[in-house]
Amino acid sequence: MTNRLDMVLRNDLAELERLAAAVDEFIERNDLPPALGFSFNLCFDELITNTVSYGYHDGTPHEIRVRLEAAGNELRAELVDDGAAFDPFADAPPPDLTSDIDERRVGGLGVFLVKQTMDRTAYRREGDRNIVLLAKTLG
Repeated sequence: MTNRLDMVLRNDLAELERLAAAVDEFIERNDLPPALGFSFNLCFDELITNTVSYGYHDGTPHEIRVRLEAAGNELRAELVDDGAAFDPFADAPPPDLTSDIDERRVGGLGVFLVKQTMDRTAYRREGDRNIVLLAKTLG
């Protein structure tokens, strides 16, 4: 069993397709439930889209590192980028879940979905790097 996937992505939304394929292959190779692949791909899509869309202001190429690892009874992920400092779990405004759908502002549900989908989430800043941790209990 190859219990770890490490990838380096460019700060380009087109990279999400390559990541999703690699995650699906990792899930299948490790005989994990396909729903886990869906959950992690959903979270990766949300978090990386936010990083690419809002985290870089210089218009130059950057790298986003992604690690997915089966460890003990968890599937864990780590996302590392050198974008602007931003804790998605503390700094993102809470979504409006009470207004009619036509009255809500566009966006704002992504981080909420990540927190609802994962069993654990965490953020830390090390030097010029954002590090986001995600975990889902297996079984």
